[in-house]
Amino acid sequence: MNILLLGSGGREHALAWKMAQSKHCSNLFIAPGNAGTAQCGKNVSIGVNDFDAIKKFAVENNIEMIVVGPEDPLVNGVFDALKADTSTQHIIVIGPSAEGAQLEGSKAFSKKFMQRHNIPTAAYAEFTKDSFEEGKKYIRQHSLPVVLKADGLAAGKGVVIAQTTADALKAFEEMIINQQFGEASSKVVIEQFLDGIELSIFALTDGKDYKIIGHAKDYKRIGVGDTGLNTGGMGCVSPLPFLTDEFLQKIETKIIQPTIQGLQTENIIYNGFVFFGLIKVGDEPFVIEYNCRMGDPETEVVMPRLKNDLVELFLSVHNNTLKDTVIAYDDRACATVVAVSGGYPGDYEKGKQISLPDNVLESKSFIFHAGTKPDNKGEVVTNGGRVLAVTSFGKDIAEAVQLSKNVLGNIHFEGMYFRSDIGYEFNP
Repeated sequence: MNILLLGSGGREHALAWKMAQSKHCSNLFIAPGNAGTAQCGKNVSIGVNDFDAIKKFAVENNIEMIVVGPEDPLVNGVFDALKADTSTQHIIVIGPSAEGAQLEGSKAFSKKFMQRHNIPTAAYAEFTKDSFEEGKKYIRQHSLPVVLKADGLAAGKGVVIAQTTADALKAFEEMIINQQFGEASSKVVIEQFLDGIELSIFALTDGKDYKIIGHAKDYKRIGVGDTGLNTGGMGCVSPLPFLTDEFLQKIETKIIQPTIQGLQTENIIYNGFVFFGLIKVGDEPFVIEYNCRMGDPETEVVMPRLKNDLVELFLSVHNNTLKDTVIAYDDRACATVVAVSGGYPGDYEKGKQISLPDNVLESKSFIFHAGTKPDNKGEVVTNGGRVLAVTSFGKDIAEAVQLSKNVLGNIHFEGMYFRSDIGYEFNP
């Protein structure tokens, strides 16, 4: 098959790396891709939201499957645009409809969805500019800490956990009145703070059946010990020692099954990944958020651990044979450590030359590119805040993290930084 993958981050490099191994993949194109995806297929200079250019390229290159990496084009309706055009409606699209993508695209939509289907989540209220004064009153009466979320997409940065009422009121005003996140914060969800350990579960669904394809715990804060500003993700580990069979069964019964059943009941077209951002409070799972795509950097541990042919799984979604599929995992521990640009998640410079090791033991470690691109001399340079993700296998999490750090010791670019304590809770 000729396959087009949309996106340019570490997630897309990991997906491209996995899809390129498939017996079903003849030609793989990545739009726009990065310096790493160029090793797996052919990069194409098309933006993920340029639907007309995507359709034109798909027709001209006999594309049979389009896999959507990031959330933006999904929320903006790339699935619907492809299916509405007679020239592209035959193409298999891995990604939900715009309505399905609202699970991530609107915090208010997802909260109401969870209420309708009795899915455990934090108590909440939503406010707009018109109810700003009412929102301030709500905050003043709320227990602390309190969580404020921009309703729309804010690149993972639209969440504030306020420890004081004053901080909460300031964040609320920044979002609603000063439009800190533009249209994304024209509505703000204020919710109860849940105290526990976070984890991510990833499922593939055809809107009726589902299969869990992986799980991970990621580390959002920039600083050692989970301190400092939130980022898109500084690293992650899998499998999780605390995710017992009993707890996973509870997650499936109380969260995953009602979610997929809810999609079916509401006739929401959903052919793709569901990311369940969960928190374990005591022995109970609660949903923090849904994403309508794979996470980043979680994809960089999920894909190496997944033994199945990924394109074959996508075909089973299309053929409604997902329920008959058996998912197989690599039993080894897996850890990803992310190298970022100096200054990230604040201001940072691009175009720094990257020195990469000549050889990495592929059976144990992988370098996934995120914010990279080739310069006009063909050298790999930085092109984003999160630059590279190094994933390694080990006998346990501590060894996997150490192997990733060893590889990072042989990677150099000006201002490079990575967290040294990924997986710290699981170290012996």
